Amino acid sequence: MSLVDVNGQSLSFFCERLGIQEEAVLQELARGEMAGRAIVNRQERSVKASIQLPSRVPVAVYARVQDAFRAYFSNVAKTAQLRFEYGAGEFDPLELAREYWSFAVDQVLGDDMSLKGELKEANRLLLDGRSIRVPVTSDVVLNRVRQKRYDEQLAQWLNEHLSLPLIVQLFTDETKRTEALESFRTLVEEQDRLEGQKAAVAAEEEKRQEALKGSKGAEGAPPEKVELGYPIDDQPTRLKEIQDEMRRVTVLGRIFAVETRDLASGRTLFTFHITDNSDSISCKTFAKGDKQLEVLKLLKDGMYLKVRGTVQFDTFAKELVLMIQDLAEQPIPTRRDTREKKRVELHLHTPMSSLDGIAPVKDLYGQAAKWGHTAIAVTDHGVVQSFPEAYSVAKKNNMKCLLGVEAYVVDDGAAIVYQLKDGTDLSIDETTEWVVFDTETTGLNAAENTIIEIAAVKMRGREIIEEWTELVDPEVQISAKITELTRITNDMVKGKRKLHEVLPDFKAFVGDAVLVAHNAEFDLGFLKACAKRVGMEPWQNIVLDTLPLARKIYPHERNYRLGTIAKKFDVDLVNAHRALDDTVALAKIYQFMLKDMADKGYATLSQLNQNDGQVDYSRVRPFHATILVQNKVGLKNLYKIISESHTKYFFRVPRVPRSLITKHREGLLIGSACQQGEVFDSILRGKTPEELKEVAEFYDYLEIQPLLHYKPLLRNESISSLESIKEYHRMIIQAGKEMGKPVVATGDVHFLNPEDSIYRDVFLQSQNDANAGDQPPLYFMTTDEMLEAFDYLGPELAEEVVVTNTNRVADMIEDVSPIPDQLYTPKIEGAEDEMRNMCYEKAHSLYGNQLPAIVEERLEKELNSIIKHGFAVIYLISHKIVKKSLDDGYLVGSRGSVGSSLVATMSDITEVNPLPPHYRCPSCKHSEFIADGSVGSGFDLPDKNCSSCGHAYEKDGHDIPFETFLGFKGDKVPDIDLNFSGEYQARAHGYTKVLFGEDYVYRAGTIATVAEKTAFGYVKKYAEEKGWNLRNAEMTRLVHGCTGIKRTTGQHPGGILVVPEYMDVYDFCPIQFPADDKNAEWKTSHFDFHSIHDNLLKLDILGHDDPTVIRMLQDLTGLDPKKIPTDDPQVMSLFAGTEALTIDPSNPVTPERIRSKTGTFGIPEFGTKFVRQMLEDTKPSTFSELLQISGLSHGTDVWLNNAQSLIQKGVCKLKDVIGCRDDIMVYLIYAGLEPSFAFKIMESVRKGKGLTAEMEEEMKKHKVPDWYIWSCKQIKYMFPKAHATAYVLMAVRIAYFKVHHPLEFYATYFSVRADDFDLEVMGKGYDAIVAKIEEIEAKGFQAAPKEKALHTVLEMACEMTARGYKFLPLDLYRSEPTKFTVVKEENGLRPPFGALAGCGESAAKSIAEAAKLGEFLSVQDLQEKSRVSKTVIELLEAHGCLQGLPESNQLSLF
Repeated sequence: MSLVDVNGQSLSFFCERLGIQEEAVLQELARGEMAGRAIVNRQERSVKASIQLPSRVPVAVYARVQDAFRAYFSNVAKTAQLRFEYGAGEFDPLELAREYWSFAVDQVLGDDMSLKGELKEANRLLLDGRSIRVPVTSDVVLNRVRQKRYDEQLAQWLNEHLSLPLIVQLFTDETKRTEALESFRTLVEEQDRLEGQKAAVAAEEEKRQEALKGSKGAEGAPPEKVELGYPIDDQPTRLKEIQDEMRRVTVLGRIFAVETRDLASGRTLFTFHITDNSDSISCKTFAKGDKQLEVLKLLKDGMYLKVRGTVQFDTFAKELVLMIQDLAEQPIPTRRDTREKKRVELHLHTPMSSLDGIAPVKDLYGQAAKWGHTAIAVTDHGVVQSFPEAYSVAKKNNMKCLLGVEAYVVDDGAAIVYQLKDGTDLSIDETTEWVVFDTETTGLNAAENTIIEIAAVKMRGREIIEEWTELVDPEVQISAKITELTRITNDMVKGKRKLHEVLPDFKAFVGDAVLVAHNAEFDLGFLKACAKRVGMEPWQNIVLDTLPLARKIYPHERNYRLGTIAKKFDVDLVNAHRALDDTVALAKIYQFMLKDMADKGYATLSQLNQNDGQVDYSRVRPFHATILVQNKVGLKNLYKIISESHTKYFFRVPRVPRSLITKHREGLLIGSACQQGEVFDSILRGKTPEELKEVAEFYDYLEIQPLLHYKPLLRNESISSLESIKEYHRMIIQAGKEMGKPVVATGDVHFLNPEDSIYRDVFLQSQNDANAGDQPPLYFMTTDEMLEAFDYLGPELAEEVVVTNTNRVADMIEDVSPIPDQLYTPKIEGAEDEMRNMCYEKAHSLYGNQLPAIVEERLEKELNSIIKHGFAVIYLISHKIVKKSLDDGYLVGSRGSVGSSLVATMSDITEVNPLPPHYRCPSCKHSEFIADGSVGSGFDLPDKNCSSCGHAYEKDGHDIPFETFLGFKGDKVPDIDLNFSGEYQARAHGYTKVLFGEDYVYRAGTIATVAEKTAFGYVKKYAEEKGWNLRNAEMTRLVHGCTGIKRTTGQHPGGILVVPEYMDVYDFCPIQFPADDKNAEWKTSHFDFHSIHDNLLKLDILGHDDPTVIRMLQDLTGLDPKKIPTDDPQVMSLFAGTEALTIDPSNPVTPERIRSKTGTFGIPEFGTKFVRQMLEDTKPSTFSELLQISGLSHGTDVWLNNAQSLIQKGVCKLKDVIGCRDDIMVYLIYAGLEPSFAFKIMESVRKGKGLTAEMEEEMKKHKVPDWYIWSCKQIKYMFPKAHATAYVLMAVRIAYFKVHHPLEFYATYFSVRADDFDLEVMGKGYDAIVAKIEEIEAKGFQAAPKEKALHTVLEMACEMTARGYKFLPLDLYRSEPTKFTVVKEENGLRPPFGALAGCGESAAKSIAEAAKLGEFLSVQDLQEKSRVSKTVIELLEAHGCLQGLPESNQLSLF
């Protein structure tokens, strides 16, 4: 009988099961009984039970029983609740409450020690009617208790556990307060006396030290270590024990999150968290004087400190903090590896083992290097994404990186029929005898457990002819878990025949028949192990396993459990996990299987073992195997295996068929992995030594791990004790010796130090992993620790498996880099000549046959550099993709610094011309260059006619040096980023497949790791489930330990990697689908693209709204955007005022009307509140000044704390400040600095590194103003001028439409850029729109994200209506699905159906398509034709679209 079925039983059985032996407890419970069945919720992993007693028991008895009950179910249930129910006897509620009060406070408050001390005094409780009054010392305490709702929880506890329906009331007790203060004052006086003694000693010592310094004439060297205050000799207190305010406490631990803050008072506040891994607490101190300031400035994360001070409740932080009085730096405690010959770790997981590996790669390799280890392997679960970082870090630490993976292997060659000897076969026909059988056992481990029931059904052909069943006395106790699973109790087998009596009879029943079982390897393992145990001959019968048979003949089933297959054939399975019921059900199922085998043409048993590719890999349970790369061939083979496991065989995890390993085995070493590997599993299945060797034959080396790593096997009762593992290890070692295969001790490392296990536990619990809360110690062990873990093998054998053999395996492996060491670009025959010819042809078309020297020199300089370094093909590919987009009618905007290259301009990759400002005649090609730096952009030159032919000049040139793109030597790999229209991007991506072939282009892969915000969520949930109330410091520690762990994969929004045709992708990395989505259109690189950025050509084909907007405006107006003037005065005035927005002079558009002093709403780059403020401050009037604004707004500390103050103070004007990075180089060259040095200064400034003394001196030598030098030193990041130019050019074009084609502009804006609309408000006009804007603004930070998005749209709607335009109502027949339509005759825009909140794009298109078929007869007709939901119909009705439409198609005659 289990504890689940105990209704009405006496409590003696209950106490026996719980292990309660105390006489006093047994006496108290003797009169009680169990009340009803226990309630088990498997989904929530909870158990609830009740005890019926005539009267209440003492609290000590109650506590003992509750503890025993929880302990009994701790391994199987998250919560175990035992309720005591009592008779209706008389009792004193106050006495009862006082007796249980301390226990109740412990249960409710948990680890909250600070408040426990306040509430625990039971003798002070008072009863007032239906209220228990609880005294506290202060209002602060009272508020803290109420804030945490402890009063409510205590009342609930009293009611649930004692049936006391009382209210808990807190009150401030002056008597208790006075006593507490008196006690505290006494303590303070004693502490002050001791502190005074120490202070006197310290003062004498300080005088002595000062005297010594004076005698040496020294001013005092800066402090070398952190020491402050008095020496600390006190023993540290565990931080977990600090749960209340304390006058004096000493703690020891690692500090983190060190921060310094200068206060308005002039003092400096230092804060940090300290942890001893039991808990953490925040610490604070104020620097008192310069000496303390110097010392405290030495504080840094990772230091170990001993800190003494007072613990106080901080009203600002709303928690306890440690106010520091004394502190002293301590040596960092470290584990040491003292052995002369070091081990090599061959099994280790990094954070790329998704939500499992915790330790950063640099920490793992750094630790190994400190210990003197020469090599270390990385073997993540199913992936190799840590290879690039691991190899790089290993090289820095002068170590060998062993590249590997712990693969999820599925046996695609698994036999259906066992023990079918070579050369023999058996027909499947009506005369074949089968014995379908099943066993029930005392556990899962055939090597240790035994059979308790055998049942069998004999069949001839498909006819059932006989049944056989018998229970077996196992001569050992059957555990509660097995009883619960099988419903076989110890009483049921008591007195039954023993195994040595039953097994021969069963063998006689079987005779020569073929044995049939579901998951036969399990049952056969027990038959063999038990037969050997009782001295029987080995079982030689042929065995057929219906589990792989079902997978073969019934592919694509949900699963292949016996119950699932039984349902498939409508076979009753009444008592699952009872042998006879399972066997009868399987026999009936097998009747169907025999028929289906015949229908599929299987006539003999041997045919079933033939691999015909019908195996459903997703339904085969994978086992683990370690794969290590030996050489370059092996690396490529591993990349192929990883790729196929992700793209062909992925199901929940990347599965690797055994045949795939065999196919690509060259250059690889295969290890047997952990307890989930098939070698160790074979022992649990009862394999004989010979059978074990057959399994081990597949591997190059065999792994064993420390005993405690096998703890999970104890939990599921696969082993009786860890002592068993010692024997299993000896079996593996013996097999290895006999086969000549090295046996190695590995650590299956998941975290660095033992105390780091909590970070992994957070993730285990989030995944409901059985190991959560009790995981094995999978930390990185020293050689000493590993030798100690295997000391039971004796010193020589332990040395062999821990040190000798691990080094032997490492020595078999070459140093292999996971990625190539250079860039490999595609080869296009004649690319160099094609680029040269293309550029010169374009240059001649613009500047004439005789090119100006400035053009030819720049072209030659760039082309020579590009061709010399093999970059011509990169330019040519970009040209082809841009040309394709232009031919298809979509402009392309450039990003980054590509516009710095004249070759990019001449090959139509970018519109940005980087030459100095100049005039260019479109007729005779004459040109004039202004190369003295006096003009910022050619677009700002005054209009002028050609001095040669009189034709109006074109104006161009933005003075951008080529060096900002490819470096000063022109050898930097070009990073050509291009902005395609968002609606064209997919076509541009697809075009790369046309150019290079599908097998040579891949999306750039990304790896998403757990960010701080996500980690906070994990930790918060973990703490809640544990019932922990974490301090902020401990929360921060745990969050930090949980960040950076791989969560999923993805793809770069526009990055395409191109593999050269003379190589394949496996020369660089494996491939996969983004987020392992097999339905994804593109495959991605398995590595994060940054890892192979310098090895493969990456095309950045990004989607952007600007080209989409330009295309729609072109379609609406017929205007060629390339012919739009860039110096239109009205357009330029938008950036400084609102006058150009006025359509009707009688209705001027003023700043007040549109709530903005500029007219740049909806203008890309210039419409945000931040940039509009910059425009107000600077009032730009030229294109070059707009470039300055763009650069200033994108940089960091370029405008704020820099240019803004320079302009406001009148030091310089907008055109003079540093806006873009290129400005620095150009300015300094014009100032006379040597170009390479000017480039060096620009690079230093743009990266936020400031100026060196040498740079500053050189700038001053060339009369560079002091304000300019100061400005350079403030900058943290700068925007490239070419990028700014491309953006501003698009912005000016769009602004042109806003001024000269306003309705088309607004239609485009609302169609392309806006997502959130309120058509009801917008339709009501200007006043309603302004009112809604003010309503949202009034909410401030409380406004929802959707309201903030709507606010932006309403600002544009406000401006549009202020200019005299309006929003027309939706029209059932004239509204478009997703685009606003211009209705000039009504001076307004008609919204699309998609603008209706709640109407999705699909529904909008359906309505529009249905409307094209003709007028609707009724609302019913509309719904039937469009197939939209009733909700959408109601929305249309609410917006007046259905006026005049009857409800249904039926005509009423009356």
